[in-house]
Amino acid sequence: MSNGWLYAQPSHCTYTCQYHLVWTPKYRGKVLAEKYIKQELKRIFKMICAWKGFTVHAWHIGDEHIHLFVSIPPKYSVAYALAVIKGKSSAWLKKKTNKFPPGALWERGYFVSTVGVDAIAIKRYVDNQHLHHAELKQLSFIDKVLKRA
Repeated sequence: MSNGWLYAQPSHCTYTCQYHLVWTPKYRGKVLAEKYIKQELKRIFKMICAWKGFTVHAWHIGDEHIHLFVSIPPKYSVAYALAVIKGKSSAWLKKKTNKFPPGALWERGYFVSTVGVDAIAIKRYVDNQHLHHAELKQLSFIDKVLKRA
């Protein structure tokens, strides 16, 4: 089925359709900050991707947004894949936790970028998001301290 991690080879084609996806929850703030919610989202994303035949290469579930580096078979559009991921994860997470109000959990919009020869750089970027946000928090703290002085 797969030739390394670059090409997928189902019965009639060979492809590499990799995308870097980013989206945010509809409710602003750190609504994804709880460890339980992050674990549930990872479990749900794994189930949805396995069900549809998507391959997750890397992910980061931040407190305010999601990064997903994923391969999507060419029979699915990116819009369809995101609609399934966002729709099912919203419904399942709300049913499981009862922490969110009725309606959609995710914003309608999203960011998508195709991944070509920079796949390793994108994977590293997504994997290191927690360091990036820690650095931003540190810079924000330094700014606050300097303003008080």
